[in-house]
Amino acid sequence: MPKGGKKGGHKGRMRTYTSPEEIDAQMKAEKERRKQEQEQEEAGEGAAQNETSEEKLPGSGSEDSDDEDSLRRRAGVEGLIEIENPNRAAQKSKKVTQIELDEPKQLSRREREEIEKQKAKERYMKMHLAGKTDQAKADLARLAIIRKQREEAAKKKEEEKKAREAAAAAARGVNSLSLK
Repeated sequence: MPKGGKKGGHKGRMRTYTSPEEIDAQMKAEKERRKQEQEQEEAGEGAAQNETSEEKLPGSGSEDSDDEDSLRRRAGVEGLIEIENPNRAAQKSKKVTQIELDEPKQLSRREREEIEKQKAKERYMKMHLAGKTDQAKADLARLAIIRKQREEAAKKKEEEKKAREAAAAAARGVNSLSLK
């Protein structure tokens, strides 16, 4: 038996899992709570103009009162000095309607270099097809040389063929004369 004996540790317990129905119920409750908060904020905006901050009841459950209380609770010099720490402020998410689509998209250095590389390649290919690049000129010269060589080879073959035919005709003529 192991040293500690058999104690009722946590490792032997059965695991419990949250059922999908419970998750759905929690999600619906969360959505409803958010919806109610938004309605309170909308209603609170109109009422906030008429009411002063002194008229608000403490512990009403609104987030604004919690923020104000935390500002009031600052002790000593901390309340006098305003700190601009970007990490301290909660970042607000932008809504889809707030995003400006008219702004030109800022490209990263790598993206700009990639686009420039593609444009340069396209320009080079256009000039190459037009025969204006050094490589294209060299290719055309090589092609002209190859064409000349092929023409000469074709002429040689033609002459050899004619010579063979003439020799064969002459050999037939000799054979026909010798038979007579």
